[in-house]
Amino acid sequence: MTRPYNFSAGPAAMPAEVLQQAAAEMLDWQGSGMSVMEMSHRGKEFKSIIEAAESDLRELLAVPAHFRILFMQGGGLAENAIVPLNLSRGGAVDFVVTGSWSQKSFKEAGKYCETRLAASNAAQAHTELPDPASWRLSRDAQYVHLCSNETINGIEVHHLPDLKALGSDAPLVIDFSSHVASRPVDWSRVSLAFGGAQKNLGPAGLTLVVVREDLLGHALPICPSAFDYKTVADNGSMYNTPPTYAIYMAGLTFQWLKRQTEGELCGVAAMEQRNLAKAALLYDFIDQSQLYVNKVAGNCRSRMNVPFFLRDESRNEAFLAGAKAAGLLQLKGHKSVGGMRASIYNALPLAGVQALVTYMRDFEKTRA
Repeated sequence: MTRPYNFSAGPAAMPAEVLQQAAAEMLDWQGSGMSVMEMSHRGKEFKSIIEAAESDLRELLAVPAHFRILFMQGGGLAENAIVPLNLSRGGAVDFVVTGSWSQKSFKEAGKYCETRLAASNAAQAHTELPDPASWRLSRDAQYVHLCSNETINGIEVHHLPDLKALGSDAPLVIDFSSHVASRPVDWSRVSLAFGGAQKNLGPAGLTLVVVREDLLGHALPICPSAFDYKTVADNGSMYNTPPTYAIYMAGLTFQWLKRQTEGELCGVAAMEQRNLAKAALLYDFIDQSQLYVNKVAGNCRSRMNVPFFLRDESRNEAFLAGAKAAGLLQLKGHKSVGGMRASIYNALPLAGVQALVTYMRDFEKTRA
């Protein structure tokens, strides 16, 4: 069976090797006689799974020893509340709004702390990034929030800001949901990173939080115990029953990532090279096309999420129907912006982008 290419923005395509291994182990994980779904999260079998997952992720993302890795639930949207509940300390928080997701973060955090708009690209319809030199950072901000990849708008921060150079001592918090493990993270500039797993790491249900140890233990009194980062850390991500199967699937994905090579590169470094090649192929085609257009400024285009529009939008339905017939799925853009969107995460191979470009070229020629 030839699988179609799935360009879904999330839950997204997963590596075939991972799905095949999970299928083989579905009824009996490594001779235990149990499916991972049936295991006690306190048992030695699952303990070995979660410990391996944490160790592999720390290696893949080069997470420093003074950061804790937390496996949580609720997705990125829940973290929009959980982060201020843990880090705001009753003070103010600066937000850089670069698209739909950071706008949601800004609005949600306002329920738990004072939120200040340090910068926004709304006037540019979220197609450019505000220059960090123009950010209006507060001296008393408890942290600065930045979505480093906007899934809907197709904006990516390719160079994380140095807040100290901008005159701020606040920790930088990034939402890296939609490009985690697609490129290295500069932990010298990041104090907390969070993201849902369902785009690049595994199935929906698991949320990843990587947090500097000194930021633990400052939750507001109203913070639920299960969302208190220190409580979660002190209990090895098992204060409450964790999303066991999602952690298992993410662990298989981490192992798959570690096996990936590109020349002398391996793991995340290898994936970055592949992602650069995939993104360049698609953007280069769109830019020379007379039918398709991408509106995002060239210096901040996402490597993961490529929104594009047909200049003649009366052809949208025909484009999507033809794409589905060609085995190219989930290309319809988000309802809030319209158009099309190709999410080309780690599990989407170069061959998938090549097939998409071939289809787009043929569609344009036959309708010229």
